[in-house]
Amino acid sequence: MTFKDLHIISMKSFSRDMIDHILDTAEKLEPIASGKTKSDLLAGKVLAVMFFEPSTRTRMSFETAMMRLGGDVLSLGSVDASSIAKGETLADTIRVVDGYSNAIVLRHNKEGAAQLASEFSSVPIINAGDGAGHHPTQTFLDLYTIRRESHLEGLKIALAGDLKYGRTVHSLCYALSLYGAEITLISPKELRMPAEIIEDLRSRNIKVTETDSIEEAIADVDVLYATRIQKERFPDPAEYRKVANSLQITTELLEKAKPDLKVMHPLPRTNEIDPKVDDTPHACYFNQSFYGVPVRMALLALVMGALE
Repeated sequence: MTFKDLHIISMKSFSRDMIDHILDTAEKLEPIASGKTKSDLLAGKVLAVMFFEPSTRTRMSFETAMMRLGGDVLSLGSVDASSIAKGETLADTIRVVDGYSNAIVLRHNKEGAAQLASEFSSVPIINAGDGAGHHPTQTFLDLYTIRRESHLEGLKIALAGDLKYGRTVHSLCYALSLYGAEITLISPKELRMPAEIIEDLRSRNIKVTETDSIEEAIADVDVLYATRIQKERFPDPAEYRKVANSLQITTELLEKAKPDLKVMHPLPRTNEIDPKVDDTPHACYFNQSFYGVPVRMALLALVMGALE
């Protein structure tokens, strides 16, 4: 298989063999990600980082990944300080930036923006989140976290929180279906997983259970994946207020879980995970955040042709 010049837009472009290869590559690069060894694998290469939405982990982990591999980072900076503020189209901006770089990481508030960008770019576009659409590199690091902290084969996982607007869990569900996971969906009725995603999972013979109670599911799962109730995704503020704070993970709740249960979260969190959980062996969301570096190192090295 070849990844050189491949656009990374949606998880649905990736087979299980391709995903496994990316995860294997990330594991080999992890010592470089932690700074234990050095690399010039991407020396002379430039990564353009274009973020139209706020980000901490995704942006900084991509920049760290590029620098750990000896490459350079070119940032768009504030959108208000760019020609976009003058009315330049995304297509024209991409045409310009691809002349300055070897790959472009794009986060945009509009679903489909990354796909559009890929149609005008001569270098790989890596989707770092497009509205409520896809966030494939988050899914790769989630899979890597599960493999490192628990297991992918025979996995029982519960996804809790905003399953309607959460692009992270949409992509993750598809990827987990390739590994035959059993999936429990926990959310208020207003934030249920879209029906078409559930139907797609069941068509792949994936066991899917829906509930509005974490207590009902926690005793039987290997991984509990919590998500933030995303105020910015709600068209109606009243709808947000109805469901905010409806699900919370506490140390008391975790007493009902398996001893080796792992709690994951893509971050940032608000109050869906009690800070006391941080000090338990269940918490792995900060490790999860770090795993974004080796995973994104692997993706950058593969699409730039430095590794096969």
